[in-house]
Amino acid sequence: MRSRGPATRRSLFLALLIAWAGPAMAGEPVRIVTEEFPPYNYTLNGKVTGLATEVVQAVLDEMNVEGNIQSMPWARAYDTVLNSENVMIYSISRTEQRDKIFKWVGVIAPGDWYLFSLQGRNLNLRYLDEAKKYQTATVNEDVGEQFLVSKGFAIGKNLQSSNKYEFNYQKLKLGRVDLWVANGLVAAHLAREAGDDPAQVLAPAYHFTDLGSEGNHMAFGPKTSDAYVDRFRKALEAIKKKGIYDALQKKWL
Repeated sequence: MRSRGPATRRSLFLALLIAWAGPAMAGEPVRIVTEEFPPYNYTLNGKVTGLATEVVQAVLDEMNVEGNIQSMPWARAYDTVLNSENVMIYSISRTEQRDKIFKWVGVIAPGDWYLFSLQGRNLNLRYLDEAKKYQTATVNEDVGEQFLVSKGFAIGKNLQSSNKYEFNYQKLKLGRVDLWVANGLVAAHLAREAGDDPAQVLAPAYHFTDLGSEGNHMAFGPKTSDAYVDRFRKALEAIKKKGIYDALQKKWL
């Protein structure tokens, strides 16, 4: 039997390496899913932009790969990543409930979560349980909704679930709910987009100290290999060492 020459062996090795590494090395665009979550990620003039989006793009540039970013309702994005291979999701908060079912790349932006009420309601809650007697607007399967459900709140009882954060801001303004669980930067951004002064409309009724405190992450689902995830993790670490990450934070915050 004739043995393979050095060139043939090198070609075979490269083919196996590309197959093992997946699209991020083979040159195919990496599929990425997200939601409308301004100013972290949102669609402007048909293109997804925002603080977190620019960090994700910087990671892709560091790896010299293309990304195909799709914005969709959060519950759909969440389900897509859990049931697909080599699909990234951002901006996602890391919680105890999610910790073991995702493969985490790292923090891409800060995050702070609140229960907001309207100014003048004087809903200063000392304990989270006090919110159970009020109606709270949530987004389907987002971290705020998941956290409140884990604490004994119930959709259809004291939680009103929507697909978009801007719907919830309008619900709060119109008095259809008493509270709105939201990221602080997102709440302020949506208020300004509606032509309002956040400080004149929104009042933080409760500040979560155990929700989203680590910030917003990039992550993959359980079907993605550890080696694939590690390449993105190393690229994120690289842009932080180079100062690119800090520069993007200063640009947006």
